Amino acid sequence: MSRDTARKVLAIEAQAILDLASRIDESFDRAVEVLFTCTGRVVVTGMGKSGIIAQKLSATLASTGTPSLYLHPVEAIHGDLGRIVKGDAVVAVSYGGDTGEILALVAAVKRLGSPLISLTGNPRSPLAGASDVHLDVSIREEACPLGLAPTASTTAALAMGDALAMALIERRGFTVDDFAVLHPGGRLGKKLLRVEDVMHTGDEVPRVRVDTKMKDVLFEMTRKRLGMTTVVDGDGKLRGILSDGDLRRQMERHGYALLDRTAEECMTPKPILIGRRELATAALDLMESRKITALVVATAEGTVDGVVQLHDLWKTEMI
Repeated sequence: MSRDTARKVLAIEAQAILDLASRIDESFDRAVEVLFTCTGRVVVTGMGKSGIIAQKLSATLASTGTPSLYLHPVEAIHGDLGRIVKGDAVVAVSYGGDTGEILALVAAVKRLGSPLISLTGNPRSPLAGASDVHLDVSIREEACPLGLAPTASTTAALAMGDALAMALIERRGFTVDDFAVLHPGGRLGKKLLRVEDVMHTGDEVPRVRVDTKMKDVLFEMTRKRLGMTTVVDGDGKLRGILSDGDLRRQMERHGYALLDRTAEECMTPKPILIGRRELATAALDLMESRKITALVVATAEGTVDGVVQLHDLWKTEMI
């Protein structure tokens, strides 16, 4: 019985979202443009369960490049109207479109000249009529067996809010770099780390010249403890690398005579490189796919910028 109920709830809510697709029209385009051209903040408001959806929409906007705040309608009519200032845009979420506390805000919003976007399930409601742009989030039925608890209606409003926010990302040209700036912490922050955030630089980077004898190469690799060394020419340009694997192969081939050979004679030329602005996750994928433990970070001019090491990426817990 409970499984049947669960499946029915999911089917009803899924249908509520699918029904929204046919309503993405000129009104949706106008709503995106209003938010894009807003010179202040996007103030999102809603009461009860709609208020929770409004808070989520505000948080999504703020995290994707649109300054936003949530305004509780009751607090607003008891002094917090001052949070709305000239230049702000207002988004109101109310399924019935006749919530008294929301309607009480409309006059103040109009006095300030702030554009008003509403998400309601009733295009003929007072709120829809007072709005500059109305988005229809009506549903066929609630998923609640009693037909009372907001379920499919809040799901539809949530989905429409997400659609607005994602369309606005594209309108702004919001990039992964922009997203990373706003998400420095937590799991998302780790996934958005750049190579330059985790690479070894300066004296931590093993470097030898092309004419360095292998006995000195071994000393440099042992001292820097990255399992490899870069090989550069007299101008500091990268010529190749020597890894622990290269050493084993050279030792098998030359025995102790290896120590009298030069780095240039033993190195792997044209190593796999990565840029400092690449995502650290891209470096991790590249190393795991190529079965290597370190990547040289090089500039466009061919100089060594740093080294990113597999174990350092594992320690960031990006996977």
